[in-house]
Amino acid sequence: MSVQFIGMIGHRETSEILPPGDIIFDKPVIERFARTHEEAGFDRILIGYWSDQPDGFIVAALAGQATRRLKLLLAHRPGFVSPTLAARKLASLDHLVDGRLAVHVISGGSDVEQRRDGDYEPHQQRYLRTDEYLDVVKRVWRSDTPFDHQGTFYRAEAAYSAIKPKGDLPVYFGGSSPIAQRIAGKHADTYALWGESLAQARETIANVRAEAARHGRDIEFSMSFRPILGVTEAAAWRRAETIRTQAHERLEREGTVFPTKTDSEGARRLRDTVARGDRVDRCLWTGIAALVGGSYNSTALVGTPAQVADALLAYYELGVTTFLIRGFSPIDDAEEYGRELIPLVRQRVAEREAQAQAQAQAQAQPA
Repeated sequence: MSVQFIGMIGHRETSEILPPGDIIFDKPVIERFARTHEEAGFDRILIGYWSDQPDGFIVAALAGQATRRLKLLLAHRPGFVSPTLAARKLASLDHLVDGRLAVHVISGGSDVEQRRDGDYEPHQQRYLRTDEYLDVVKRVWRSDTPFDHQGTFYRAEAAYSAIKPKGDLPVYFGGSSPIAQRIAGKHADTYALWGESLAQARETIANVRAEAARHGRDIEFSMSFRPILGVTEAAAWRRAETIRTQAHERLEREGTVFPTKTDSEGARRLRDTVARGDRVDRCLWTGIAALVGGSYNSTALVGTPAQVADALLAYYELGVTTFLIRGFSPIDDAEEYGRELIPLVRQRVAEREAQAQAQAQAQAQPA
């Protein structure tokens, strides 16, 4: 199995320790963000979704025009546009970026966030709606003739799109509740987790694989971390403590920095990780996750590049083949990951795969 790396960009540079710039849609920053990740060797970049921020379709279009190889992952919340329209919008964007698009489906982990856009469906209903939504989107992409749809949440007559994705447009899926895992098993090509402990990840992977097997499907896994690197282990941990102090000061000064999802199952699971202590497993750090109540992908792997690479490989051996990594100084950290971490992980994965292949060939030889 190969390993993939996803970064994350925004419409301006900001983080828990870095206040946003004054320009809300900073075109030069978006372009620099995207090019930095492409030059650093990332495979793909995530463009997030927030109910009060610029539209991700437009950010993705600009990032796609600023790059040539880098693939895009657009976060999308079902329920705010018709699935027939979403299918055409996604297919059109995929053509604009020459077939480099994937969609990250997020049904919604915060009632407050959803209601800002006028969605009052409860958690369970949001996931049932997502199931039907994706049924329609995929049928629009695949159907060569118009079709009618009569469902619980959507109706359409003679639905059809002249434009299709350039190829198979991958579907990533977020959500940690049992119903989310059930819908992911049916629809997702890649299931995305926040940075949980090894034990939690092992449990989730087994559950989602079982759900996918019910539909005769295989599924891949992505996990999100905020790596903090240092020349030495001690230097890395000093850097982590500096980040904690800066984040705490900004929270005290400005209040909530990013939208929170403290009522989501993913947030609850991260709080369970936080409850195990400041450091979990080899080098999983919960300092920022504790500050924000586990509201989003806020756990870090701390250490030298070699130590963090080893930690990532432990998840890789559980079946995680994609890592979404982003830092607290987002552009500078992406450059550092490209120099120090990504090549090392790719090298170690290649070495392990070659060793496993050699062992398999040796075992296949007649005695």
